[in-house]
Amino acid sequence: MHRSFHHTYIIGISFISALGGYLFGFDFAVISGALPFLRKTFELSAWWEGFLTGSLALGCMVGTLIAGTLADRYGRKPGLMLAALIFTLSSLGMAVSGSLGAFVAMRFAAGIGVGMASILSPLYIAEISPAHMRGRNVSINQLTIVIGILITNLVNYSLASKGAEAWRWMFGLGAVPSLVFLLGVIWLPESPRWLMGKGKLAQAEKTLRKIGDENFVTDTVKDIERSLQGTARASFRAVFEKAVRPAVVIGITLAVFQQLCGINIVFNYTSTIFASVGADLNSQLFETISIGIVNLVFTLVAMWQVDKLGRRPLMMIGSLGLSILYIILAFLLRSQADTHFVSIFVLLAIATYATSLAPVTWVLISEIFPNKIRGQASSIAIVSLWAAYFVLVFTFPVLAEKLGTYGPFYLYAGICFLGFLFVRSRVKETKGQTLEQLEQHLIKH
Repeated sequence: MHRSFHHTYIIGISFISALGGYLFGFDFAVISGALPFLRKTFELSAWWEGFLTGSLALGCMVGTLIAGTLADRYGRKPGLMLAALIFTLSSLGMAVSGSLGAFVAMRFAAGIGVGMASILSPLYIAEISPAHMRGRNVSINQLTIVIGILITNLVNYSLASKGAEAWRWMFGLGAVPSLVFLLGVIWLPESPRWLMGKGKLAQAEKTLRKIGDENFVTDTVKDIERSLQGTARASFRAVFEKAVRPAVVIGITLAVFQQLCGINIVFNYTSTIFASVGADLNSQLFETISIGIVNLVFTLVAMWQVDKLGRRPLMMIGSLGLSILYIILAFLLRSQADTHFVSIFVLLAIATYATSLAPVTWVLISEIFPNKIRGQASSIAIVSLWAAYFVLVFTFPVLAEKLGTYGPFYLYAGICFLGFLFVRSRVKETKGQTLEQLEQHLIKH
């Protein structure tokens, strides 16, 4: 049966929703350029530097936990609007902070917005997109994250020469994309799947007509009605039943490994790493731009390859590759090598991560859980991911002070090697299989 679609409209609403990813990228990257200024303004100890950086992750854990409940009760659109509003207010709050406590509180609040958007933006896009466009549209979210990182690094670089208060502008300018996101979300329609779940069939059909023709509307309504039958919300206890435990253990381990592999140290502490080999502030901030460009290019490569090469080979290549690169990087940092050599291996590590662990972990988390527990298990895995991110960025300044900046990279190399062994022994290939086939396969094993 022939079906036609309003492609411009679909891409438009997907892109507006994916601006949540852009703000995720902003809050993630802005700290790297601002840390040299914040260290002086707030006279940060290693402990406080780690806690200030990691406070975003603590907020993300709260945002991740409340987003699902809010979105199920009030709709996807109000959830996205609340995330956008939190982003706007927290960006301005960080910019005008007069004390370390106020700044950390605002960064924690920004994390709540990031955590909510990290779940709601991909969820909304998946529910609004026709099946043949879903994969590409959801990947717009990953793309806006890395674009957010790159643009933020460029802005930080241009502001760095504006004096000791430059960091206030770095954070305050985040209110601009936040307001664009908020205004855009007001224009978005509610998810038809949520509307039908609440018995609002006429409104759901009205939204579906904006997306495609009558054949599409009829078929989609039937599909949603079928999928809503028997979908009572599973309890958290169901996630730990013996039959599904292997999948849950794999999902949580992969989520934690994606963070403890150490790459976000390179993103968040770029200035610290390059300062340790004598780079000046200008060079440190220029390195963040190089990292942003490489991250963007290799994310595009990953989006192109993940359905061709498969998940397992990419994860194995990525974890083993990072392990080797970290050992070389630790040696270069220890021997005070030329910044150009350090830069080459930092960029190789970023490229390796962007084509493997970065996108593939999220793909696997969305695939390996059985249907009845997917929502609950995914939220547990993502909370575990943010907890691991907090541990990583909180401990780095303390470890670097005790061991030297190079020291922690030997630890991350060991973690990556253990990750390689875990993927090789426990993770099965999921490429080209339906979610139902994967469910049967995982429960058998």
